[in-house]
Amino acid sequence: MKIFKRILIGLAVLFLLAQFIPRPIKNEGEIKGAAYIGNSHSISPQVEKIMQTSCFDCHSNNTHYPWYASIQPLAWWLGDHVTDGKKHLNFSEFSDKSLARQFHKLEEVETEVGEGEMPLESYRVIHRSTILSAEQTAALVNWSKEAREAMRAKYPADSLVMKRK
Repeated sequence: MKIFKRILIGLAVLFLLAQFIPRPIKNEGEIKGAAYIGNSHSISPQVEKIMQTSCFDCHSNNTHYPWYASIQPLAWWLGDHVTDGKKHLNFSEFSDKSLARQFHKLEEVETEVGEGEMPLESYRVIHRSTILSAEQTAALVNWSKEAREAMRAKYPADSLVMKRK
């Protein structure tokens, strides 16, 4: 019992000390800048609302942070999570990417959302409002298909293919 008490005190001290370590820089930029996806791809108000609720916290330049985002080690975990999400897909900087990359990312939206992989389960557990209904999932998947069809109609086919390295 004595060792358990020492371990508990040690963990409490580590937790308190971690609060003094600087937190990651918050992701609090502009969502709808010049390269925002809605400037180059048509997005219905319904789909944009779904994206705002279920996607933008991890996939845009502006995250709405919950109260626990100031507590270490959660701040590190959230910071890493947002950085990783933006690395994979950033709707705020979407149009800055090549046409092939945009096309590919739209394809990934269809796959990830359609298969229930997005939003991530770890995010949905805490943020219940981000859980997509079947109707919302279909709206995002259909939007992605329509955006890719519009790209196929507008651009040469070879410009929509990712080059292998």
